[in-house]
Amino acid sequence: MSGGVDSSVAAALLKEEGHEVIGVHMKLHDNHGGEGHCCGLDDAWDARRVADRLGIPFYVLDLQEAFAEAVVNPYVDAWKAGLTPNPCVSCNGILKFRVLLRRATALGAEKLATGHYARTHDGRLFMATDPAKDQSYFLHPVPNTALLKTLFPLGGMTKPEVRDHARRLGLATAEKAESMEVCFVPGDDHAAFVSRHAPDLEAAGEIVDEAGQRLGQHEGYHQFTLGQRRGLGLAGGPWFVLAVDPASRRVIVGPEERLLRHEVLARGVNVIRSPGGGPLHARLRHRGALVPCEILSLDPLQLRLLAPARAVTPGQSVVVYEGDELCLGGTIARAA
Repeated sequence: MSGGVDSSVAAALLKEEGHEVIGVHMKLHDNHGGEGHCCGLDDAWDARRVADRLGIPFYVLDLQEAFAEAVVNPYVDAWKAGLTPNPCVSCNGILKFRVLLRRATALGAEKLATGHYARTHDGRLFMATDPAKDQSYFLHPVPNTALLKTLFPLGGMTKPEVRDHARRLGLATAEKAESMEVCFVPGDDHAAFVSRHAPDLEAAGEIVDEAGQRLGQHEGYHQFTLGQRRGLGLAGGPWFVLAVDPASRRVIVGPEERLLRHEVLARGVNVIRSPGGGPLHARLRHRGALVPCEILSLDPLQLRLLAPARAVTPGQSVVVYEGDELCLGGTIARAA
């Protein structure tokens, strides 16, 4: 129970169905949260209020050390390596469905239920019925063994339906705003966060075109991500970030058409189910368009995109769907 409306309603629905429900809140960091963030002190209090309303036991698990190891440190390391990480994937794939699942099992729980908008059946993973809220993209690292022990009570619901249930039940989180930012990064300023956690990082360097011609100076390559246009401070153009080279600390820019890619290489691939021969589609960022694709190899995952995709970003995730089923996914290493 994160302290948001989704996990609150998930717990409430299971209680109404007659399950014995235990509320568990993960203490992950010392950021006090605020609007747009989750997992702060106010969220723990809100989760406890909901648990009291439902009449269920409530526990707070201190997972700060595990969170730092599985999410925060890799996040900083990825920016230092010139990548654009997605910490929500790490939090879901490693922390919630591995570490938290083990803790829940130790408490005697048979299943782990969350407020994710996704569906699971027999260890397989499917999109939520509401495409606007689908969160299956973030869940691609979850192994079959964990999916067999997981419930997603909201997978067939819309957000307005969830809020209606919360109002009907008088839950304190019924009107609470959604968390949209990276929960542990104050002010959503990732560059400042990385600088604080890597004070010895030498990141300033040149902005150059594809021929290596110097166009300007920057104060830190970790401030940039693929496809970025704003904040470059360059004359002419329009310029878009095409690549970041941490070794030379150069940011390479060029015209927007140079961002189009037709092939993707990914590593750290989790295969939930091998595709069965139907048409496949790749999603290259959360809420990104579904792109028709073909699998050229599985280890490492190599995809051919049957329509060009813009700004395929190393460090982000690529997932492959067959129909509404998420078959596999991994971390983008390279695109061409």
